[in-house]
Amino acid sequence: MNTNGILEVDFDEMEVAGIEVNGIKKGRKQIKNKIQFNLSLNDEQKKVKAQILNDTISVLTGKAGSGKTLLATQIALEYLFYREVERVVITRPTVSNEDIGFLPGSMKEKMDPWVSPIQANMTMLYGKAKIQKFMDEDIIEIAPISFMRGRTFVNACVIVDESQNITKTQMEMILSRLGINSKMILTGDTTQTDLKNKKESGLPYLFNMANTINGLGVYELKTNHRHPIVEEVLKHFEDINK
Repeated sequence: MNTNGILEVDFDEMEVAGIEVNGIKKGRKQIKNKIQFNLSLNDEQKKVKAQILNDTISVLTGKAGSGKTLLATQIALEYLFYREVERVVITRPTVSNEDIGFLPGSMKEKMDPWVSPIQANMTMLYGKAKIQKFMDEDIIEIAPISFMRGRTFVNACVIVDESQNITKTQMEMILSRLGINSKMILTGDTTQTDLKNKKESGLPYLFNMANTINGLGVYELKTNHRHPIVEEVLKHFEDINK
């Protein structure tokens, strides 16, 4: 970190992402012009990040305020800025039935309320002007889960936020969209499932897959980044829901 409190990302001592036929995986060479972010990752996030960069599909779990979305967006921006991918695709379930057709405006305008947390994290990490430019040029793309069917993501980093609200069928569909030289990061918290039938959530299936599929990792963040009272509030709800 420099004197201004800006994180200086140093990969000299880390073996991280590069390009392989089957996905982004290992081998980034020494970086001369290192990216400077406005926010620093804590030690827990740095350790998880080092593991994520060796996966093709990564699942980030943790309670509200644990920094799942921040870590996912920082990794995605690095891939983009180092030109290891050509675009970042952001998707998130809107409501359980994915029906946003009744909302006014373009697809982006319809999705804005649901993707604003990711946009806010990106802006905090690197500033509004650069991020907005990428969004205007569709280098950073926003698309609802319901619009993913039939697509293939090539040379892309895909962030699937709030994945606990994706059904098993939707999860199978979104995972099958991954193309050559691409990376997918899913964030989610099973304690915050909003589906009418919580058993329909596809996120728990990934926990079992991680034991048998090479290149798929599941990681839990435990540190709270919000007000200390949030941790007490969440614990209270956990206790009454047992």
